[in-house]
Amino acid sequence: MYDGGKIIVGLIIGIGLLLSPFFYNAGKAVKAPEPELTPKAKEAKVCVAPTPYMRNNHMHLLDDWRQTVVRNGERYYKASTGKMYYKSLQVTCLDCHSNKSKFCDQCHNYIGMDPYCWDCHIVPKENK
Repeated sequence: MYDGGKIIVGLIIGIGLLLSPFFYNAGKAVKAPEPELTPKAKEAKVCVAPTPYMRNNHMHLLDDWRQTVVRNGERYYKASTGKMYYKSLQVTCLDCHSNKSKFCDQCHNYIGMDPYCWDCHIVPKENK
């Protein structure tokens, strides 16, 4: 009358299909890469913002810099430490983080992100 057996089989198949991506990827997780710092970045020991913030929000910071420079003409950023930085990817950021393949590309490739920074900015030359 209610075909309880068919309903249970259907539920098991449905739950199996919903959980199959989790079973497929079980044990395949890879630790996020650690960007390789250049000697100049290691020597400086500080960035324009704390490392955890920069890992998660560097694009927000760069977008904000772009907006305030282009729209308001504000060229300097006051860090939480009180130090002033020139708002520029080319001049400020790439001064310490000049190795694009070992710094930028490692994390962006890991998350499958293709940043548009290099559509306008010059890709830094890397020392071999």
